[in-house]
Amino acid sequence: MLRRSGLIGTLIALLVCLLWPPASAAAADGSCRVLSPGASAAAERAVGAACAQVSADVWYAWGGGHGPRPGPTYGQVDPTDPASEHDPERLGFDCSGLVRHAYAEATGSDILNGVASAQYYTPHAAGRFTAADGLAPLLPGDLLVWGTSRDLHHIAIYLGAGKMAEARQSGTKLMVSDVRLNSGYHGAVRIDPGPVTGHVFRTWGTGVWTKDRPSTGAARVYAFPGPTTIRVECQKHAEKVTSDGYTNDAWSYLPDYKAWVTNIYIQGAAWLENVPTCTF
Repeated sequence: MLRRSGLIGTLIALLVCLLWPPASAAAADGSCRVLSPGASAAAERAVGAACAQVSADVWYAWGGGHGPRPGPTYGQVDPTDPASEHDPERLGFDCSGLVRHAYAEATGSDILNGVASAQYYTPHAAGRFTAADGLAPLLPGDLLVWGTSRDLHHIAIYLGAGKMAEARQSGTKLMVSDVRLNSGYHGAVRIDPGPVTGHVFRTWGTGVWTKDRPSTGAARVYAFPGPTTIRVECQKHAEKVTSDGYTNDAWSYLPDYKAWVTNIYIQGAAWLENVPTCTF
């Protein structure tokens, strides 16, 4: 009997070893952590900061996290969402507020202060990925966005293994979710927390549209909601534009948007100093 019991115990132990899920599969338990290798130290710290808020059962709050400094704040009522009626009573984050907090904690600097679209188009980008790229090239800490180039309305932090940390919607708490690739997924951006390279300027005005060609009649790409830090690759003379009391035929190409904007709405000289002429 002792030998038989020992054999049975050995077989059970072997089955447990064979069937026990590997570490990467443990995400099925909903835990929030880095789930695949390859991320930078800053990206891993950002994941850790976001996951600390998930683990603390922090609420989603519309407008939360957009105070003078990164961190949870009381939310606001979203006039388009009846479920947000209690958000002013909840200390928490909306989607971009959580991303802002995570990368501020990771880098010690408020490098992603803005809404989802501003965070995706940040000049602190090390790389961008389209929806067609899928999840294969992504690393933990990459930021996933949903919407269109004109209207990016949601952002989340990739954990790896098809999982993400997000502030999803009013009435829920921060959570770990499966990445939703069939619900308007637009792409992802990888953050470089170092100094911004290239020619950096600031726009002025509100609702200023970028275009897919240097022409007022060209297709719209994205509208700056307000003054925005931009990176300019080059500039060229093209269609003459008159607006807000200024006339200029200079247009600048913005590599982060893959779009053009008239120099009228860029703070600086009419022809930007030290910026080369575009050859395309």
